[in-house]
Amino acid sequence: MAKSRTQYVCTNCGKRSPGFLGRCPQCGEFNTMQEEVLEASKSAPVKQNRQPAGTLRAEPQRLHEVQAQVEDRYRVPVEEFNRVMGGGVVPGSISLIGGDPGIGKSTLLLEVSALLANSLGHVLYVSGEESAHQIKMRADRLNLNAPDLFLLTETNLSNIFEQVQRIDPAVLIIDSIQTVYADDLDSSPGLVSQVRECASRLQALAKSSGISVFLIGHVTKEGNIAGPRVLEHIVDTVLYLEGDPFQTFRLLRSVKNRFGATSEVGVFEMQGAGMVEVPNPSEAFLAERVVNAPGAAIAVTMEGTRPLLVEVQALTSPTSFGNPRRTPNGVDMNRLLLVSAVLSKRVGLRLHEQDIFVNVIGGLKIDEPASDLAMAMAMASSYFDVPIPADLAIMGEVGLSGEIRAVSQIAMRLNEASKIGFKRALIPRMRRKIDQIPKGLELLPVRNIVEALQVAVPR
Repeated sequence: MAKSRTQYVCTNCGKRSPGFLGRCPQCGEFNTMQEEVLEASKSAPVKQNRQPAGTLRAEPQRLHEVQAQVEDRYRVPVEEFNRVMGGGVVPGSISLIGGDPGIGKSTLLLEVSALLANSLGHVLYVSGEESAHQIKMRADRLNLNAPDLFLLTETNLSNIFEQVQRIDPAVLIIDSIQTVYADDLDSSPGLVSQVRECASRLQALAKSSGISVFLIGHVTKEGNIAGPRVLEHIVDTVLYLEGDPFQTFRLLRSVKNRFGATSEVGVFEMQGAGMVEVPNPSEAFLAERVVNAPGAAIAVTMEGTRPLLVEVQALTSPTSFGNPRRTPNGVDMNRLLLVSAVLSKRVGLRLHEQDIFVNVIGGLKIDEPASDLAMAMAMASSYFDVPIPADLAIMGEVGLSGEIRAVSQIAMRLNEASKIGFKRALIPRMRRKIDQIPKGLELLPVRNIVEALQVAVPR
C-alpha cells in the first residue's frame, strides 16, 4: 500500500520544504510555499540507470562524424515574429511566451496560428482559460479565416495528446501551461510539479513527432514566468511580450533561443485589427517628437542586432523636500543615480537641489549603458533650459570619472541615425577608425562629459 506524504514547494524558485514556511528561505518571497502531495511506495526502488526493454543505449560519437542537419523553418508572414524566432519556427521546437495579463499573448499567437494553418495545414490551438466561442469572437474581430485551424478547450494533458494523434497538427499552441494538468499526478494545476511534468511531456512530444509547440505562461508580479525557472530550461525558446499598458506598442523580446540570436526584439502595435508589426520602429518612436524642446535627447540603442533611435526625456525642477526625488520610467534606477552623480561631481550641476524625472518615449525599456550619454545630455538640457540640436543623435557610456567610453556596433548605430535623417552624431572618441561612415553624417567625438556638454548643450 502506497503511503502518501506532503511537501511544500515554492512557486517562485522551486525550493522544497517538508513543512510550511511563510517566507521562502531561498528567494525571500512571502506566501509562495504551496502544498504538494507525494506517494512513496514500500516496494524496492527501481534503479535509475536501468534501460527500458527494447531500447538501445546511446553510443558516443566523434565530433567530425556527426552529420549536421539544416532544418527548414516555418516562416510566418510577419517579419517581426520571424526576426525574434531566429528566422522562423523550427519543426520539433518548443517555445515559451510570457507576459503580463492583457498584454496580447493570446492575440498574437492566434494570429500566428491562423497564418501557419493557411500555409502548413492542420494547427491545433488548445485553450484552458477561454471557451471556443470566446476565441471565435476574437478571430472574427481580427478577420482571421483559417479552415485548418482547430480549437480545443481542454486542460487534461492525456485528452490533448489523444486529439494531437487524431488531428496530426504541424503546430500545437497551449494557452496556458499553468492550466494543463496530468491526471496521474495528485497536485493541482499550476503547481510546480504539474507545470514541470506537463512541460516535460510536451517537450518529448515535440522532439519525437516534429510538432512545433508554443506554450503561453503566466508571469509573477516581478515579471518572470510563474513557477520555477525550470520551465525556461526545458524549452528551446523563451519570449517575453512587453509594453506599457497605456501605450500601443508591444515588444516581443527573446531572452533564450537555441536556434537564433538572443535579445532580439520585434516591435508590434496593438490596434483594433490585432497585433500589427512595425517595420521601422525608429520612425514610430520618433513620430510625435517635439523639435527643440529642452530636456529631450535622441539615444541610439541596440536591441539584439537591431539599432533603435528612441527619445529620452528628462525634467529637473527645484525640490520642495529634503530628499530630492529620482523617478525613472524606462531606464534603470541605478543608471539614473550614476549619471546624476557624475553630473553633480564632474560638471558641478546642483542636482542635489533638483527633482529628476527621466522617461523613455513609447514604453521602451533601455538597459544598455550606451544610453547614458543621452540621459546625461537630456538632464543637463532641462537643467539649463537649453534645447539640444534637433539633428543630433547621441551614443556613449558615462564612466564614474566623467569619461565617455566606447560602445559596440557603432557603425550600425550611425547607419540607422543617417537613415532617419540625422546630420550629426555625438560619439565617444575612439582609438581605431570607424569603417564606412555614412555620407552626410558629421561625427562629433568627445573624451569626457564636459566636452559633450559644450557640443550638445551650447550656452
